This record gives sequence, C-alpha cells and structure tokens, in this order.
Amino acid sequence: MAATNAPQPSPQTPKAAKRRMLGSVILAAAIGSAAGLSAQEGSGLSFGGAAGVADPAGLSAATAAGAAPEVAQADPGLFDEGGLLDANNPDLVFTLRLGAQAQSPYFGSDEIEWGPDVGFRFDFLRFPNGFEYGSGRAVGFREGLGLRGAVRYIPGRSASDHPELAGLDDIDWAWEFGLGVGYEQRNYRLFGDLRYGAIGHNSFVGELGADVILRPAEGWTITAGPRVTLGSDRYTDTYFGVSAAESGASGLPAYDPDGGAVEAGVELSARYAFNERWGVEGILSYSKFVGDAADSPIVLQGTDDYLKLEVGLTRRVSLDF
Repeated sequence: MAATNAPQPSPQTPKAAKRRMLGSVILAAAIGSAAGLSAQEGSGLSFGGAAGVADPAGLSAATAAGAAPEVAQADPGLFDEGGLLDANNPDLVFTLRLGAQAQSPYFGSDEIEWGPDVGFRFDFLRFPNGFEYGSGRAVGFREGLGLRGAVRYIPGRSASDHPELAGLDDIDWAWEFGLGVGYEQRNYRLFGDLRYGAIGHNSFVGELGADVILRPAEGWTITAGPRVTLGSDRYTDTYFGVSAAESGASGLPAYDPDGGAVEAGVELSARYAFNERWGVEGILSYSKFVGDAADSPIVLQGTDDYLKLEVGLTRRVSLDF
C-alpha cells in the first residue's frame, strides 16, 4: 500500500505576518483594557495618569481604608446615662438613697449614734391598663397623686451598751418597709405612709406629713414641714413598755402603753441634683414623744426629744417592663 503524504502549509508572506502580529497586539490591548475597567467598577477606586492605568498610591490608600476594622460602640454601663437603669419610656421610676444617719440609739436616749441609712421613694408607676401614678418627667419628686416607698431603720437596744437600761429586755434592730400615698405640686406636698416592721418589732407604724417645697437655685430643692408618727399597741409596748419582770429587775415602774400618736415634730430636707440621675440629700428631723410614749418610764428617765440626721447619695432609677 502506497504511503500518503500529509499536506504541507503554504509559506507565509511578510505582509500576512505583519497583519497577524498587528491583530495580536490589538487583541491584547483590548483584553487589558477590559480587565482594568472591571477592576475599577468592582473596587470603586479612582484611576489617574494614562487611560486604563491604576494609580498605585490611590489603590494602596483605598485598600488600607477598606481593610480598617470598624470600632464598635461600647454599651452604656449599668449606672451610666442611657444604661439599663435609664429607660426612655419607663413604667417605674423611683429614687434610692444610700448613706449614713445619726440618731438616738434608742427611743428616750439623750445620746446620738451613727448608723446606716437607706431611703426609697416612688416617683412614677404605670400599670398594664395604662393607669399612671406620679410623673415620669419629675426629677427627684412626683407631680400629682402618686405612690411612695417607705423604709426606716431602727437600731437595736441593749443594756450592755447603755447601763441605764439594766434589767430591761434587749430589742433587736428593725427594718420597716411599706407604701404611702402622696399628692404633690411644685410648691407643696401632702402624704401618708404605712410601714411594717418585717424585721424586728413586727408591728405597724404610720406617718402623716406635709411640706413646703422651695427651689432657690438650679439643682436645689428644699422642703420643710410637720410630721406625726403613729404606732400600734405592739409597737408602743415594744419600745416604751415595761413588763412586770422588767420592773422587778430594773427598778422602773411597770408600764403598758396603748397605741396611737407616738411622735410629733418637723422635718427639713435639702437635695442637690448633679444631673437627672445622681444627687445628694440631707434630712434633719426633730420630734417630741407624745401620748403614752411620753409617759413611759424609759422616756422619763432620759429625754422626750428625738433628733435624727440622714445624709446620702441618691440615684434615680427608670425601668421599662
């Protein structure tokens, strides 16, 4: 079988070779331009200099800027403005006070001792049905009819600390907690509180009061007015009574007081607000024991005057439920 020879390509002329070379150059330039345009549209970079040539300086700066991580804003702290305790549309607003107090170590004593102090006051409350007490816009005090928180600390009484009480039973310290109702306008307020000695004497105590409210300068609020304290039979018996056994041990006459009015006096307070959240408050109260409390042998051997000073830092709390 005879072998068949493959066809040989025809030789290229110099003119055809030049045309082919020119076509290759044009094709390469077109591909390069298309690639440059795609990069420009995809990255948003600006180009300068010759057409279709990226500016290396601009490219480096833009790349660095795009690669820089975003700095996350830290959430406000618990006590900072806008934090968890500062709701913009609160359902509950109240003011807390923490500090120290100076008062007679027991009812009827003519001495003064220091101890802890806690204050609690309702400013605003919104119920689920939309009914509202007080004002969420008030700074430090309510406007209109509102609920009040009522807390009081009473130090314990011990014969080992006060020899004049020898023969009388010791009384543990007490915390009273309760609520009150008040009506307040810009220049005055009226209120009534009811507290219960949940820790300590386990009896009821009431307080009635009225205040004139003055705002002499920016941030300052001054109040002054009368106070009357009432106590149940168990309350007056705990702090002013003398049992038969105690009478025999102490030499004091036995005494069984009835409940009713216990103290009558006045209270002066001054508050300075650093801002809408923080402030400082001082309260000075003076009263005299009245009724059966004034006739107690414990008071008669001491004094019927009662003085109390409270000083503390306040924080307004706004909560949204």
